[in-house]
Amino acid sequence: MKNTTKYSRIIAGAMTWGQWGKQLSKNEIADLMNHCLDVGITTFDHADIYGGYTNETDFGEGFVQSGIAREEIQLITKCGIQYVCEARTNRIKHYDYSSEYIIWSAEQSLRNLQTDYVDLFLLHRPSPLMRPDEIAEAIGKLKKEGKIKEFGVSNFTPSQIALLETRVPVSANQIEFSLTAEGVMYNGTLDDCMAHKRTAMSWSPLGSFFKEASEQTERIKSVMAPMQKKYDATPDQLLLAWIMAHPVNIHPVVGTTTKNRLEAAIKAREIQLDLEDWFIFLEASQGHKVP
Repeated sequence: MKNTTKYSRIIAGAMTWGQWGKQLSKNEIADLMNHCLDVGITTFDHADIYGGYTNETDFGEGFVQSGIAREEIQLITKCGIQYVCEARTNRIKHYDYSSEYIIWSAEQSLRNLQTDYVDLFLLHRPSPLMRPDEIAEAIGKLKKEGKIKEFGVSNFTPSQIALLETRVPVSANQIEFSLTAEGVMYNGTLDDCMAHKRTAMSWSPLGSFFKEASEQTERIKSVMAPMQKKYDATPDQLLLAWIMAHPVNIHPVVGTTTKNRLEAAIKAREIQLDLEDWFIFLEASQGHKVP
């Protein structure tokens, strides 16, 4: 199956595939990767810190085992967070965006993922000490050497992206966006993606709906039941359909390792919410009518 788009609309988030979650074996990773491709998910999202700096290695071994050709998939990874764990000597969690560290981290990810390049390389979170010149130097070198195809950020504000773009183009922003965390619709983040044609990706796209029993989630549940019947859809699918209805063309990063939920996520692309239904969900989330 030849993938003809840059990234699949639904992205498989690998954070919980390893030590921070299901602790999948390399054979299980290989099987899950092949299942993702079978249902139409070709993009896999990573970060160096996942699993305490172990996930990429586990995934790389599974990737080799899978027999999947490199050109069939897209790999995303992130760098910059210096995490306190057994794999590092850090005394405190912090960020490092020196040119030397960015290059070292990218090359480490390539070795661990067992690939010659990543399709998208992200700075994981903004640092108050980041220097655009240092970042541009590292990204320019990595691109010139073919080790990264595109450069982007995660959790950055429009002004932080504008700062970077004084030196280096930013093609993507991966941010928190869901029905229960919809602030990026109002603080300029999604507007910035649309205006500058950046790829917008959403981590935790289901929000707190399944995780918390709050007034907000109870309000959403009260409108969810009739919507499930109307659209013949699961709550997961409706939550994904809601964020995918935004004109920024968001790519949800779905963290499940359950095969039928991955299949359901792909089918959510087919759900076209009626305009008023979209606002019914928004009102339920916010607890008040739109102004």
